[in-house]
Amino acid sequence: STLLGETVIESKVDDLKAISEKLEIINLQLAQRKTTRRKIFHWLFISSCVVIVIISAVLITLNSPYLAWNYSDPETAVFGAASHAFEWLFVRLAPIILIGAIVGIFLTRKKV
Repeated sequence: STLLGETVIESKVDDLKAISEKLEIINLQLAQRKTTRRKIFHWLFISSCVVIVIISAVLITLNSPYLAWNYSDPETAVFGAASHAFEWLFVRLAPIILIGAIVGIFLTRKKV
């Protein structure tokens, strides 16, 4: 309009209204993103608890079978040592991770 020589009347109310509508859309997008992130973390904590319980059940059921293996074969010795190392680390770290995941489940639950 300015290039054609017409007078331009700017409306401050329309500008303010447009900005407020854009901000409202941005706020809704941020709220959806926050809700989605909370749901993802909530299910991640639940699935980590399930995985820890399943691995614990498998380890209890197997009852450390590598203890009865013949370690004179190098491949068996390496696999037995790796199995023992995994079991040793799991038994020490799993309770800490499980407690943290349970706390995470309660912190990320949907608040009504």
